[in-house]
Amino acid sequence: MARITVIGGTGYAGTHIVREAAARGHEVRSLSRSAPAERVDSVEYTEGSVLDDAAIAAALDGTDVVVASVSPRGDMAGQVRPAYARLAAAAQERGVRLAVVGGASSLQVAGGGPRLLDTPEFPDAFKDEAAEFAAILDDLREASPELDWFYLSPAATFGAYAPGEDTGSYRVGGDVLLTDDAGESAISGPDFARALVDEIETPAHRRTRFTVAH
Repeated sequence: MARITVIGGTGYAGTHIVREAAARGHEVRSLSRSAPAERVDSVEYTEGSVLDDAAIAAALDGTDVVVASVSPRGDMAGQVRPAYARLAAAAQERGVRLAVVGGASSLQVAGGGPRLLDTPEFPDAFKDEAAEFAAILDDLREASPELDWFYLSPAATFGAYAPGEDTGSYRVGGDVLLTDDAGESAISGPDFARALVDEIETPAHRRTRFTVAH
């Protein structure tokens, strides 16, 4: 079993990842700025921020995989990218695998086509957040080959606003947005977490981004 630290472990994606990893018997530690509404019995919960290098160093101690699940919005806008750069450097130094929960906006709408965030329909209100998520992916692609990382983008519809169903399955793609026969792109929290923990247990995507959808 792996020792997994989830930064942002009380957010939407983080909560599902913590729950899924713990259910499979992994040793799970959650680091977040607020205490969870509900705790998983076997999980170690610590309050702290990805912006605090000392908290990150402590969180990485004895960890096999660190999952970064923080959104660059609100008071975190513009701060997540540099924080993740420091996290990546610390993970590389300690030989810890880095998993980043990214956004769907940097996915191409079709092979060779524009990214979702570059389409005319993409809402202006989310462009800064989307651009920061995309820049984080660019930084990882340019990182030292000694850093072991993967970046998982959810489907376009993903979040507490559209929880979806726990289907127990998912489809895997690369840099192109996955859609169903009706043109919809969605993934539930439990299925997204299942995909991420599957990757931790059986690595198939090293130093690359992939996406999942129903």
